[in-house]
Amino acid sequence: MKVPANIQDSLGNGERWQAGRLFSLPFSLLGRTVLNWVNHTGAAAIFLLLASWKILRPRQLEKVISQIYYIGARSTMIIMLVGLFTGMVLGLQSYHALVKVGAEGALGTLVALSLIRELGPVLTAIMITARAGSAITAEIGIQRISEQIDALDTMHIDPLRYLVSPRIAAAIISFPILTTLFDLIGILGSYVSGVWIMGANAGTYFYRVQSSVELKDVTDGFIKALVFAVIVATVCCYQGYFAHMRQESHGAKAVGLATTSAVVLSCVLILVSDYVVTSLLL
Repeated sequence: MKVPANIQDSLGNGERWQAGRLFSLPFSLLGRTVLNWVNHTGAAAIFLLLASWKILRPRQLEKVISQIYYIGARSTMIIMLVGLFTGMVLGLQSYHALVKVGAEGALGTLVALSLIRELGPVLTAIMITARAGSAITAEIGIQRISEQIDALDTMHIDPLRYLVSPRIAAAIISFPILTTLFDLIGILGSYVSGVWIMGANAGTYFYRVQSSVELKDVTDGFIKALVFAVIVATVCCYQGYFAHMRQESHGAKAVGLATTSAVVLSCVLILVSDYVVTSLLL
């Protein structure tokens, strides 16, 4: 039985349409991902600008001090612990590597510059993200899904000024201070492992630390700490503030996904921005 020509044409058109759809599917997914990324990047930039502008409003000092205690003071112990063992491991590994080339006297230089320029700002930011950043996202997210933020709007209280601005200001103040603490504890930890355990010369160690570290090294570390502070505070507050707009879930699950996204995205951006800032400062 012969199939009519119009039916054959329709079948051929359908097959071509299916083939074209399969061919264009990767490009449409890529385009949708790029547009979604650009949309969120622009929204986060506007979110940061509005919140930063409201830091200068009156009666913010008390809330900023409260957030400094939460983000900074309560992170001190974990920063000291991680800094101590990071320095000890770095001292051991560096000493074994330098002994092979007869340059164990450069232990202080290697450890000090590694901690002050790279490891100190990066690990401090990651630790604060894990301890305080996740809590900030969860707290703001719960306030969003429980309509507490809507209640602030109803009472003519600016949510950005009340919830976000103090956290950004506190992060900008706390990150450099905790980075400095991490660097100092890390250098002492390296002294313990390199001098006390491995037997390096104590005088040479501290002389190398003092002579090799310049003001530019410290300044570069502080610049990185400030950049990381803005990134972590913005990402964590943004994810919590807009947790109710997540398409894949809602309610308590949306808060959990927002918290996970905030931590992962903050850590990735910390490492990416570390490379960018390093290349600009060298």
